[in-house]
This record gives sequence, C-alpha cells and structure tokens, in this order.
Amino acid sequence: MKINYNNYSHFSFDLWLTLIKSNPEFKQKRNLLFRDFFEIEQPIEKVNDVVRYYDVLCNNINENTGLNIETYEIYYLILGALNVDLSKYGTDKLSQFYNHTEELFLEYKPVLIFTDIQKMFNDIANEGKTISVLSNTGFIKGFTLRKLLKYYDLFDYFKFQIYSDEVGFSKPNTEIYQLVFDEINKYKKIEKKDVLHIGDNSVADYNGALKFGFNAHLLKI
Repeated sequence: MKINYNNYSHFSFDLWLTLIKSNPEFKQKRNLLFRDFFEIEQPIEKVNDVVRYYDVLCNNINENTGLNIETYEIYYLILGALNVDLSKYGTDKLSQFYNHTEELFLEYKPVLIFTDIQKMFNDIANEGKTISVLSNTGFIKGFTLRKLLKYYDLFDYFKFQIYSDEVGFSKPNTEIYQLVFDEINKYKKIEKKDVLHIGDNSVADYNGALKFGFNAHLLKI
C-alpha cells in the first residue's frame, strides 16, 4: 500500500478488503453451524445461497440508505427465507448463535492483506500523525472485530474505531463521516482536507469520503 503521508494529518482506514480479508474456511463452517444450530432441514447448498443473497442484499441496502441493518435482523431474514418458524427463536437464541459464530471467527481468523502493515502504521505514528478505523459491519459486530485487531497487535495504533452496528449509520452516509471528524477534533483541530480515508469500495469509501469533504484513496488489490 503506497500512500503519500505528507499532505495529511489523520488516516482513516476501512477494514474489510482494505486491512483484512476473510479466511476462506470461515463462511462454510459458519453456514454449517447455522444449519445445525437452527435445525434447518435443507441442504447446505441452499443455506449457502440464501446466506450469500442476504449478505449482499443487506450490504447494498445499508449503502443505499446509509443506515444499518442489525445482525439479528439478517439472521431472521435468512431463517424466514429457509422456511424456519421464527417464533421458535427469540433474540436470546440468536445471541447464543452469535457467540458460537464469534468463536469460529476467531478460530478461522481473517488474514492481514499487508503483512508489513505495522511498519506503515509505525511510520505514520512517528511523523506525529494519527490513525482510525471506519468500517461497515454485517454478520460480524464491531466488538468482535476489536478482538481481532488486538490479536494482530494493531488495536493500539488506532486513536478510535467506528463500526456501523454501534452507531446506526453506514458508509457512504455523511453522518458516519461526521462522527469520524468529530472524534478527531476531540484531540486535535484539523480541517476535513487534512483527513485521508482509505478503502476498497468506490461507493462507500471513495465517493462517501469525498462527498463529506475528506480526501480519499481507493485501494485496488
């Protein structure tokens, strides 16, 4: 990742497909767990298709509305599409499933896209500049992603982390970029043009950041 640090005071990073990418084993194991946990009497191929459909759909809805569909709402959409009686599963049961999912996620961890990312973060910090995370979430909540960043010894590099499930807004909504700017200005006063947001999504990351007034770098891997 080649970025010119000189013109910026703060660097905002997307997470998925910018700093990390999924472990290829995780989704298949999660879908098997989903089928078994909720006693779904359909083949795993059908479960895979429905999970993928709602994963993409809910992500698109979040980007278009700028709001955030909760993880449990996504579960209910999938269960409904698989003809499961929703009255059998309250949110306490969904919470149990999420806990199992988190265990799987941290066993089959996403991998770092750039193995030398710590060196880059060190270079930024050594110049007296700051870093944060701004990520849309879906199946995996922000508090779980924080655990992952701690595992990779990246957590302490970030001045703060903002996740859509925790604030109720999703990129490219200017409201979530405003939250970033507000957080930065709690510890140093800068202008929007002094912030560079880095991400892989042209709509959520690039256009969203530019519309708000930040600078943006579209990452192409």
